[in-house]
Amino acid sequence: MASGKKKRRQSEEVTTQDAVLAQNLDYQAPGRAVGITAMLSLVAFTAIFMSYQSMRLESDERADLAQSPAVERFALPADPLWGFVSIPAGEFTMGSNPQRDRMAYENERWSSTQRQGRVDLPEYFIGRFEVTNAQFAYYLTETESPIADSFAALDPELPVTSVSLPQMLSYARWLDVQLRTSAATPAVLREALEAGSNVTLPNEAEWEKAARGTDGRLFPWGMQPSDAYANVGGSSLLPVGSHSCEPCSYGLSDMAGNAWELTRSALVDYPFALSGVEALLDVDSLWVMRGGSFQDSINNVRAAVRGAVDPSVRNPTIGFRLVISPL
Repeated sequence: MASGKKKRRQSEEVTTQDAVLAQNLDYQAPGRAVGITAMLSLVAFTAIFMSYQSMRLESDERADLAQSPAVERFALPADPLWGFVSIPAGEFTMGSNPQRDRMAYENERWSSTQRQGRVDLPEYFIGRFEVTNAQFAYYLTETESPIADSFAALDPELPVTSVSLPQMLSYARWLDVQLRTSAATPAVLREALEAGSNVTLPNEAEWEKAARGTDGRLFPWGMQPSDAYANVGGSSLLPVGSHSCEPCSYGLSDMAGNAWELTRSALVDYPFALSGVEALLDVDSLWVMRGGSFQDSINNVRAAVRGAVDPSVRNPTIGFRLVISPL
């Protein structure tokens, strides 16, 4: 009997201990749960914080790189090809046929027996926009030109004008060197330069193909005159790209109107020859300009129109754009 009581007491003690232990476990369990939750939260917070820090560091690194001289874009547009557009290799129709274009001038005629001609060009790259005051001022500042401040004070988005052909070519040669030596130059452009291309002004054929494409259109946007895509018949220059032109060949802006664009071709009678024209740079010639200006009527901004000017002329209606050309 005593033994039974002892067993009951032991059992009760065990039960009591179990209850106390259970109470302790019940009490401790929430504590452990809170601890685990806090720990998980801390881990998650740490991970998020570290991820944020990493992203911020990467962003800071990108910002630092963007501001460093090694990756300076030289004030060129911030797109993958720094404002250049590829013009595929192939033929296009050059010149004017009066039967299709009653506004055609005589100097647009291909020959005495042929109204238009076909010209085959290799691939090249041309600027989507005319060269701006900002880009030209950047070059002048980098080369410590005494006229740098004058251009830096101009509207940075307007096409640069009132510069001579030698000044334009000097800028092109400078940019050629920068693109060859910069670690940030887009790979496609670098490959073109390494393969023998140069930064320069377009010749007549390069300009006209970029303006009218390969379908023989009269204007960059098509066959019909329109002031919807060009700054023509106006009173002033507009910032480059002000007239977006989705239907324009290769998506280029201001190939009609805004500013006349000088080429590296001397004014000679057609047919156009790929070789020999640039050799006339040192002789007393007029140089072809294309595209018309904001002051011109729609007739003078056709893709085939050929204007000409002395290379020393500085005129507020004459600017230029660049090509990266193998020719």
